[in-house]
Amino acid sequence: MAKQCLNCNQSVDSNFCPHCGQNAAIQRFSLKQFFLNDLVNNLLNIDKGFFYTIKELITRPGHSIREYIEGKRVNHFNYLTFVILIITIGHIVGNISEIKLIDTTYYFSKDKDLITDFDRITSAFPKLFILIRIPFLALFTLLFFKKSKKNFTEHLILNVYKVCGELIIAITFTLIAIVIRANQSIDFIFTVVGILTFVFSVWYYFQFFSAFGYSKLSLLIRSVLTTIIIFLIVVTLTTFLIGMEEGFNDR
Repeated sequence: MAKQCLNCNQSVDSNFCPHCGQNAAIQRFSLKQFFLNDLVNNLLNIDKGFFYTIKELITRPGHSIREYIEGKRVNHFNYLTFVILIITIGHIVGNISEIKLIDTTYYFSKDKDLITDFDRITSAFPKLFILIRIPFLALFTLLFFKKSKKNFTEHLILNVYKVCGELIIAITFTLIAIVIRANQSIDFIFTVVGILTFVFSVWYYFQFFSAFGYSKLSLLIRSVLTTIIIFLIVVTLTTFLIGMEEGFNDR
């Protein structure tokens, strides 16, 4: 029995679409697929969709990733490999610059001591700190956007790509700072990255969930609130970790 390709909408009567090459047996994301298929089989695979995915995250992030989750996956870079590569690139860029990638959280606070403490804690486990935010993001988008009827794993994946988009912004401006040697403009660069990250987050959620019957006003409010709440959680978590670390050091 012929099926319809979820990527190009053409009729398919074999295991792979003859028009675009996508697997005809695409299923919804689930925890089983996440661990058994994507994590094991794709973590080390280098796919041709790397630059395509970056372009999509820059030009139409929410629409593109919604289409990916709903079946148009043949052109996109696998989310697990993508986030690992982006974090690795950020780590490399941070090592050749006086501006560390993690310092893009500077806009949360003007307290220099807090920023120094934060950098000391996260520098030991930068990848873990970035990745640990994603389940919190998924939880809040699941709560705020119930009408989309996406499961928790799909919310995890959409937020993996969102975090990658934010890291691409941070990496881009870190490279700009390296090129122009903008040591005197670091505060300005941090502020710009903070604003762009906030705008990107709202834009991303607004686009992604625009296809699920929300009014534009409701969608904007939900996107802004989700972004603000996550920022506040990061600040609270950071302060807690700093307090815990200082408490252990005092003993």
